Amino acid sequence: MSDPLPLPQRVSLSTPDGETLVLRRLPASSASSASSASGASGAHSSARAVIVVVHGLGEHAGRYHAVAECLHEWGFAVWAHDHHGHGESSGARGGLPSELRLVDDLALVIDDARRLNPGVPLVVLGHSLGGLVAASLVARHVRPVDGLVLSSPGLDPGLSGVQKALLAVLPRIAPNLRVGNGLDDNYLSHDPAVVQAYRDDPLTHDRIGSRLARFLASEGATVQQRAAHWPVPTLLLYAGDDHLVRPVASRAFAAAAAPSGMVEAHGFDTLYHEIFNELDSEPVFAALQRWLDARFPPA
Repeated sequence: MSDPLPLPQRVSLSTPDGETLVLRRLPASSASSASSASGASGAHSSARAVIVVVHGLGEHAGRYHAVAECLHEWGFAVWAHDHHGHGESSGARGGLPSELRLVDDLALVIDDARRLNPGVPLVVLGHSLGGLVAASLVARHVRPVDGLVLSSPGLDPGLSGVQKALLAVLPRIAPNLRVGNGLDDNYLSHDPAVVQAYRDDPLTHDRIGSRLARFLASEGATVQQRAAHWPVPTLLLYAGDDHLVRPVASRAFAAAAAPSGMVEAHGFDTLYHEIFNELDSEPVFAALQRWLDARFPPA
């Protein structure tokens, strides 16, 4: 990398119910600032775009250092928060006060990014659960965004009929119940160092509450139903050998959205779930850079 990645600004955003979201803000690189138009305003207005990174289940935004580093070098600002009940944000681990809470929290983060970067395009990049949250925000028209990147999105976690039936009832009778999420971390990446770092990370956890589980089980259907009329340019990157979410759901979404020309999809047949953390992640980053360059060209 040409420049060292600066330390992100860490702030806490307050939610309407008094909880806190820990947020990392990273401005665009100095090189991009020097080459940008001089009349822009705002704290990070020199950025080509602001990219809001939305992490997956049981992890936190700090695990996206490699993604942030590349985006920073390419001239983008990065906003990344820990979900409610994840990382350093408040809330019971894996719990949710309401089923759409993660979507509402993402809207707060987008508002913060817009406030500090008026007039700058905004892209949401969501991985796994974060991909489902980001796609839900677009499908439900919660906030306008200028682009969407979905990385192995959790459009279908592969639950059985019995599991889905239980999740239809549990949030009503046991809304605060939290259990192990059942994910096998051996299938995060082919890189054993990534898997071990995940296991050793004190901010990762395996808890999932009934409301969060129902969101994962049902919200993908909402996204799929609206795919044919998808309103936002979207890059869909998914692992073909994914054991944690079903890649067939990503292929179905891309096929349904294809007539509109809004979704560009790339499947990586041999990769596990965390495509940006794989041993052969270079094609993934290359696809991301090409798509961003085409839509938000350097000044």
